[in-house]
Order: sequence, then C-alpha cells, then structure tokens
Amino acid sequence: MQTMKYGRPVYGLAASVTIVSVLAAGLSDASAKDDHTWPTAIGQTSGSQANGSTSFWNQSFGTVFSGSSPKPKGQPTLSKRNIAPMKTAIKRYKAIAAKGGWKAIPADAAKLKLQRGMKHPYIALLRKRLVATGDMADSSALGSSFDYYVEQGLMRFQKRHGLKATGNLINKTRRSRQGTRTIAALNVSAKARLAQLRGNLQRLRSHVSKTRKGRYVVVNIPAQQVEAVEGGKIALRHTAVVGKKGRATPLLSARVHRVKFNPDWTLPPTVIRDDLIPKGRSMQARKQDVLAKFGIDAYRSHGGKKIPTDKVNWKSSAVHNYVYKQPPGKSNPLGFVKIDFHNSYSVYMHDTPSQRIFGRQDRAASSGCIRIQGIGKLVKWLLKDNKEKWSYGKVMNMKKTGKTQNVSLRRTVPVHFIYVTAWADEGGYVSFRPDIYDRDRRYGVRTVLSAY
Repeated sequence: MQTMKYGRPVYGLAASVTIVSVLAAGLSDASAKDDHTWPTAIGQTSGSQANGSTSFWNQSFGTVFSGSSPKPKGQPTLSKRNIAPMKTAIKRYKAIAAKGGWKAIPADAAKLKLQRGMKHPYIALLRKRLVATGDMADSSALGSSFDYYVEQGLMRFQKRHGLKATGNLINKTRRSRQGTRTIAALNVSAKARLAQLRGNLQRLRSHVSKTRKGRYVVVNIPAQQVEAVEGGKIALRHTAVVGKKGRATPLLSARVHRVKFNPDWTLPPTVIRDDLIPKGRSMQARKQDVLAKFGIDAYRSHGGKKIPTDKVNWKSSAVHNYVYKQPPGKSNPLGFVKIDFHNSYSVYMHDTPSQRIFGRQDRAASSGCIRIQGIGKLVKWLLKDNKEKWSYGKVMNMKKTGKTQNVSLRRTVPVHFIYVTAWADEGGYVSFRPDIYDRDRRYGVRTVLSAY
C-alpha cells in the first residue's frame, strides 16, 4: 500500500474507455495538466444490484435496519443533520469494540461459495458478525445455516459498504472478487471502524460549513459518487469514476462556470512524455503511426502549423515541444461534454465515450478528473438558470450534432471535492467506503481499508 503525500500532487489524465487496453505497453493513463482523459477498451461487468425488502429490529444496536438499498434521492452527505447520527454511530461502535469486537471470517470462505441453503461452521461466525453491526436481529445469531435472514443481512451489509448486494460470498469469475471483497470488509476490526467514524466526523464538521441552502455539487471521492444538492435535498445522484491510487483526485472547492459541448482534448505534458512519445517510438520502429492510429493531430506550437503525422520523427527531441490534440468525436476521451471550474489542479468533470466502466465496483481509474454517468442530467441541472432554456433533450442533442459550443452558466454553482469514507444518516444507516488513498491512517486507522 502506497502512503499518500498530502502536498500538491501531480494530477492528470483521467483514463477513459477506448484505447488503453490496446496501449497497455505504451500509452497508459498518465498524469496531466490540461484535458486529461485517455481511453480504454477493457470490458466491464454490469453494476446492477439485488434488492431486498425485509426490515430487522436489532435491540442491541437500537435501530430498525432495512434490507433494501438507500433511496437514490434523500439527505445529502454534507448535512448538519448527519452530525448527530455520526455521534450515535460512534457510541455504538465504541460499545462493540469494548466488548471485543467480532471474530474474523476465514479468508477461504469465498472458495466455499457460501450462499443460501448451505450449512457450514463459518456461517455461524457470519451470523454473529452480521448481528454485531445490526444487519441481522439478535434472535438470528445462532445456527450454522445460510437462510433467508443471513442472505438479507449480508445484502444489507454489502450495500452499507458500497459492495454489490449479492447476498452471498461467491467469487463468480477471476475478475469478480465479490466474495473476497465482502469478507475483507467484514473483517475490518471494530476498533478500526470506530477510528474511521471519528475521523470522518471531523471531516464532515469541516465540510458542512461550506454548504448553503442554495445549489451545489459534491464529489465524494471514496464513494465514487456525485451529488447535486438543492434546497438541502438531493436533486441528482450520479455514479462516478475518480482518480486511481498515486494519481489521486484532489480535494478542492470551486465554482462551475462553464459547460463545453464536444470539446477537443489537448494532451498534457506528462502524457506526452511518459506515454505518447514512448509509444510513438515503439510503433514507428514497426513502421506504424501512433498519431494516425488514435486520431491525434500534432502542431509545432499552440495555434501553429499542423504537422503531417508521417513527418513526425519520434526519435528527435523536437517531439517533446509539439502540441498534440485530439479533435471532438466518438473516440474523444472527454465524451460529448466537459464541465469547467477554475482550480490549480486543472481537473474537471466530463463524459466518457464508453459507459462500461461505471459497472465496475472499483472505479478509482482516472488520474484526477471525474467521469460522470448520466452526465446529461447534471448538465441540464447546472444550466437551469440560463435564459436560454436547456432541456435534457436539447443537451443530449448536442451529442448527436457533434457541434462544439461553450455555454457559460448564468449563475455559477459551487462544487466541492471531498474525502469521506464513513457517514451516517438520521435513519441510523451507517455507511463505509474503502480508504482508496490510505488517508484514514492520520486518524489512527491501521487496517488497510482499501483491500476490498
């Protein structure tokens, strides 16, 4: 696990979805200073989740818990009303830790493919573990059978931890580690969860003062989620892709001032140095043209003369000084729209030419920028105060036309990039997310929470 540095890092190119698998040996997702998304063609699985509906009353935990997933709209993450529930959750986990916490589920439980209808000694441990955090009722603690209540309790646990709610401990394929991930989350100690809650209470307190009753956007990096908030309520919630380890999305507060439809992409210096030039040299040795292959144009300078791709000598030092751009189009890694806000990291939010990556459980895959699923709805929401009316249909029509157009917001909208790995709401629902950048260590969390 890499320990993150908290000074200003190098952020950049958010890996997108049509080229990187082809360029795995060369052009990779590198850090950037301008438009920073590089495509990848790796296929992803669907991110659909199962839904339960049974509620349980856990007397020791003191709350009614629902087996169904949280509603898509509701209370914002950055809400003063979440402070009291966080304090309550801290008291609960403190009591659990004082009693010794819970026993770990053996790692090989995933190999057994534990699911409903089975019996095994490990299931007895699983039942007690789910009861400990209120995902099952106290009356369900005994037994070694994997019944309906275990399935529903496990689904609830998985949803609270940002895992696909399968209700089992099965690794279906080599690419899917759902069972292993769930066991890793189950085995994070009560003391570690307590420290995580305490640390995130500090984070929430520092952030809620930034929010007002008006409109704002919040990107919760560990949750890999975007919230559009209006009047203290969630107007929209979007699945997002955030920066990968080592190329973290920065924490910032800014104001969205512009939407750019069908933008071009200027390759940033780091991508040119670390990805494009090495790939250009290797392909040229095989008598191939990297620029022609990926639809990139080379210029001698900004606003300068375009260079024919077959005239670029990748062995020369001159290639380090060229400007490289990819025009708008279906393969452009920024997709059909880019959301701009001034910041010193040169990051932004944008579309992507492929939506498959949103089906992944772990979406820390960019180099700083935020890719947003269903971004058209967010764009419509951002432009709602403009004199020129932007319906959802009109926004999506820009994708069809391919026309490049900059639209300034009549009223800028605050945007906050935050790092919150644990939160609670007024219903007693306590959520945790992996510490993808290993930043909870500053609060005394020694368990590597990014393991799942």
